[in-house]
Amino acid sequence: MKLVPTEELYHEIKNATDPEDFLAKNSSQMLRHNLSEHLRVLLSQKNMTRAEVVRGSLLDRSYVYQIFSGEKTPSRDTLIALSFGLRLTDSETQKMLKLSGNRELYARDKRDALILFAITHGQTLMQANELLYRHELTLLGTQTV
Repeated sequence: MKLVPTEELYHEIKNATDPEDFLAKNSSQMLRHNLSEHLRVLLSQKNMTRAEVVRGSLLDRSYVYQIFSGEKTPSRDTLIALSFGLRLTDSETQKMLKLSGNRELYARDKRDALILFAITHGQTLMQANELLYRHELTLLGTQTV
């Protein structure tokens, strides 16, 4: 599924005469409002297993499985750690944070800027944590369940 740019969807909304037709035509473009469903879609799109996400996120296995099943609601930092486990791009990470009701990564915030740097440069969570550690900032993936 190819995502249509948001601006294009906005243009379609402005020109639509019937909201139901717009939604039916663009149902595959709509954000999923269920975080666990969104995570499962990302898992499928990335052709990954949950075990791979666990390894890449440095999070507890059972906790990750509970997040994917919808049993647990993760914190912002946990979602960011999951984004490393899922190998998400910066835009995919921002979308996941927004969908979950969390604040997006903000380039003017020192910690967020370093996390964005790590994500945009394809670094692992371990490399991101080394960067955060060097700047004496809170590490990712270290939360207790």
